[in-house]
Amino acid sequence: MKKMKIVVVGNGMVGHRFVEELVAKQLPGLEIVVLGEESRPAYDRVHLSAFFAGGSAQELSLVKPGFYEREGIELRLGAKAVAVDRQRRKVKLASGETIGYDKLVLATGSYPFVPPVPGRDREGCFVYRTIDDLEAMAAWGAKSKTGVVVGGGLLGLEAAKALKDMGLQTHVVEFAPRLMAVQVDDGGGRVLRAKIEALGVAVHTGKNTVEIVDGAGLGVGGRHAMKFLDGGQLEADMIVFSAGIRPRDELARNAALPRGERGGVVIDDRCRTADHDIYAIGECAVWEGRLFGLVAPGYEMARVAVDDIAATGFDRAGCGESRFGGADTSTKLKLMGVDVASIGDAHGATPDSRICQYSDERRQVYKKLVLSACGRRLLGAVLVGEAEEYGTLLQMVLNRIELPESPEFLILPSADGAARPGLGAEALPDAAQVCSCNNVSKGQIRAAVRDGAASIGAIKKCTRAGSSCGGCVPLATQVMKAEMSRLGMTVNNHVCEHFPFSRQELYHLVRVGKIRTFDELIGRHGRGLGCDVCKPAVASILASCWNAFVLEKDKAGLQDSNDYFLANIQKDGTYSVVPRIAGGEIAPDKLIAIGEVARKYGLYTKITGGQRIDLFGAQVHQLPLIWQELVDAGFESGHAYGKALRTVKSCVGSTWCRYGMLDSVSMALAIEHRYKGLRAPHKLKSAVSGCTRECAEAQSKDFGVIATENGWNLYVCGNGGMKPRHAELLAGDLDDETLIRYIDRFLMFYIRTADRLQRTSVWRDNLEGGLDYLKDVVVHDRLGLGAELEAEMSQVVGSYACEWKRAIEDPETLRRFRTFVNADGGDENVAFVRERGQIRPARAAEKRARAIDAVLAGEAAT
Repeated sequence: MKKMKIVVVGNGMVGHRFVEELVAKQLPGLEIVVLGEESRPAYDRVHLSAFFAGGSAQELSLVKPGFYEREGIELRLGAKAVAVDRQRRKVKLASGETIGYDKLVLATGSYPFVPPVPGRDREGCFVYRTIDDLEAMAAWGAKSKTGVVVGGGLLGLEAAKALKDMGLQTHVVEFAPRLMAVQVDDGGGRVLRAKIEALGVAVHTGKNTVEIVDGAGLGVGGRHAMKFLDGGQLEADMIVFSAGIRPRDELARNAALPRGERGGVVIDDRCRTADHDIYAIGECAVWEGRLFGLVAPGYEMARVAVDDIAATGFDRAGCGESRFGGADTSTKLKLMGVDVASIGDAHGATPDSRICQYSDERRQVYKKLVLSACGRRLLGAVLVGEAEEYGTLLQMVLNRIELPESPEFLILPSADGAARPGLGAEALPDAAQVCSCNNVSKGQIRAAVRDGAASIGAIKKCTRAGSSCGGCVPLATQVMKAEMSRLGMTVNNHVCEHFPFSRQELYHLVRVGKIRTFDELIGRHGRGLGCDVCKPAVASILASCWNAFVLEKDKAGLQDSNDYFLANIQKDGTYSVVPRIAGGEIAPDKLIAIGEVARKYGLYTKITGGQRIDLFGAQVHQLPLIWQELVDAGFESGHAYGKALRTVKSCVGSTWCRYGMLDSVSMALAIEHRYKGLRAPHKLKSAVSGCTRECAEAQSKDFGVIATENGWNLYVCGNGGMKPRHAELLAGDLDDETLIRYIDRFLMFYIRTADRLQRTSVWRDNLEGGLDYLKDVVVHDRLGLGAELEAEMSQVVGSYACEWKRAIEDPETLRRFRTFVNADGGDENVAFVRERGQIRPARAAEKRARAIDAVLAGEAAT
């Protein structure tokens, strides 16, 4: 039997993938030695920022328990390779030990580039690369208030998220004129900057740091002061360098192996170096002058290298045909919650290419298509703020699919609610690459379904599609479900990979099993630790069923950012406070109280379309103080931050209006007080009109009530949002008691059966049997659920408590509302200018009025 000893230098993501691919080949007589510099086995560097969001080193690990022992692999941790003797085929370690090899694989990765700035090695300066780096940052961050990331690229923004998760006031300093200069253009960079700044991160572009010196000190300025070439400076307690990476090629340099102009070990199409017994894969390798800083090309290199070893060393049939031919570097990322995608020729470098752009800086959305000269092929794209088109556009680029007649509609928003032209799974050829990280095609996913894979988890396991960055999961799921339908299999609607159930099924499990915590639910019916999809969904279900305080210790971590702070975060990083003004009715004393609070805290006030008053500009540490004053004045939370009942709008009805049929104000008050705090799959809005003149616009609401001379008419499933939809008449001529009973049934049936984040209008459109079926359930009680739905609503109504009041009465909850984790109060160095609030809108209105007057005057003159 042929023996072969393979030594792998590097135990990062790519090195570990090489070992996994090698083991899967089941080559006989193989001895594998893996050398890793770090103290822990391979882990997921792509999701390092999860470490600061409550993750652990174990959760990031890529190594299945017992993998190395089970496969007979020798893993040497803390073992640094310092030299390669090509003649004797030996690797020398820093300890002085030498290890022989038959084949050597260099998977040494890269190192973080730190600009040669005087003072860069001061205490409190870090790089963002390993878990050890993160642990050191966490220790230093615990005694810091402000942090700066040097570098505004992909890794820099990941590092900025880490600092934000640590509770630090965060800055990003970038030498280039925009963030993520490699991936996005000027227009995309402008929108990206606005979105990042809206999250409370200060962005400084076009800044060249020339020196780092002592700052004013903690509590005054910062421990360090960064001096810029333009004469400015920035003080901070902590500095993180994330200004790019450089290939680790010192072993190749010392072994006289050819390297690229910008560094990196030169490889051929089989990932071999000039010495064919030595391979290089991942970030340390350079192919045709190109370095690849993404994990997907590294995984492809690992596969090619294993295939070549299997063919040349073991004559394994079917091997040796793989070639590395470069890799698609398109990426879809969610950086600090902001969608960013870059596809193909994103900058339009192709000669004679043409650009099609859509920019909405109001909504902070930017989209660009790069088209061929003939306009029939898509060459590249940039998406910032929204990236739902990523899968369609990527496949059009990769598979050279002909564009529709009007390609601009691929990125333009739909004005009439019609579906945007897309690219379904059926339109893709089987050779289309669905997962670029693991080189998985549509045909492979279809084959996996035919072999029995009927969930995205099973698809990940047998094909690895979606198991790395996760960006391809939506398309992979679409392909899987299309093939399942074609084969006549039942297609599920699972919430995510952690729960093999739809949202409706999870609701049923929680209600019937009387489950009151996420841990209990995932322990009994799920797997793993959960994710940012299932956690908020389960939090909503628990609130709908049991109405427990959303910031209880076991529930707070499940909430999204708005629910977590019981307030809506705004574009400047402050919060809005919206007290409940039921039915739009407010007493003079309460109106005065709101005005006094707004004046005291310098808040901008705005009367909303839902007949409430928004208070804008509150800093996080001010929220409990504002709530206390509002609660003392008799107000409650308006739940503007939650997927819950928001408003019940009303006209003045028969009390004042000469056309009013019934007392719409009293009914609006009764409805809002009954359903306030009710959590649902999505937000809920309502209205009550006192006559058919419809001044309250009840037919644009999730449920609306209109008075007639014979009673109340109940309309349901309307929506005045981006895809307007008129509500439909569910029942007419109702008395007060019957109206409330039907609303109870309607709302609880919706909460029971809707999908995650599904508005009532979309739920209605997808409801089998449509309006007639809904009438059968709610009005005719054909399913016999009426009494049960009413009882469930009664339980929720009876357990209501104001969340603001609960928060200010609980010391544990109050600790969440701090600008800094280690100090009360705000940041005295940050000034929120009044013009952002009260003055600027007034000035804007005056300016607009003058412009209109000028135009009208000009028209009159002509």
